[in-house]
Amino acid sequence: TFTPFNKYAMKLADSSYEDEIAVITEESGAERNGREFNILDGLWNARITSHVPLKDVARHITKEAVVNGLVLTDRCMRDAGITRPRIAVAGLNPHAGDSGNFGREEIDIIEPAVAAAKAQEILCEGPFPSDTVFLRAKRGDFDAVQTMYHDQGQIAMKLMGFERGITLIGGYAFPVCTPAHGTAFDIAGKGIANLGATRNALLIAARMAQPRDVDGMERGRRLGSILTKVAAE
Repeated sequence: TFTPFNKYAMKLADSSYEDEIAVITEESGAERNGREFNILDGLWNARITSHVPLKDVARHITKEAVVNGLVLTDRCMRDAGITRPRIAVAGLNPHAGDSGNFGREEIDIIEPAVAAAKAQEILCEGPFPSDTVFLRAKRGDFDAVQTMYHDQGQIAMKLMGFERGITLIGGYAFPVCTPAHGTAFDIAGKGIANLGATRNALLIAARMAQPRDVDGMERGRRLGSILTKVAAE
């Protein structure tokens, strides 16, 4: 678990890493970058793309990417103790494409991906319009929402609970958690920071660590010291 991380500060220190995820991937020996999840009061948000310019999002939305995202979401939620997670899948386009009137990604990519994930016994439905899917999730119809890009989910989750939400980076041999909010340099040293999200990040990481293998957890401890060193530099 680490506290809010400033990517620009890494650049000022001439770090060769793009962000903290790149550090985790390289130092843990993982084959690919982990994926970010936001968690708030039991509701999960996963996304197919993360720190990608909006103009490039559509070309990253593939059937394989959506299926892999759903598989990882299901696995991480089970690791956190949710035995049969129900996942809603958001569309990419306005009104989830409106039957192809506003884009065909829903028809050509997302629907087949949902069907393929269902064939792997993953409880998922969609695609749903992204402007209403969180309403259904909030009222309890789903445990998670799989969005297509960063702000689809971030806006909804932070609006519902900015000071409580956490970010989980899933896909590694150990859980990596951090508060979902930023560094808040404007209030540094004033003694008014809310520790709710940091506490929640620690609790989720501890819960997910229980079934992990010893080797994976040892890599996690080693990585923690490396992240601390990078932050200090």
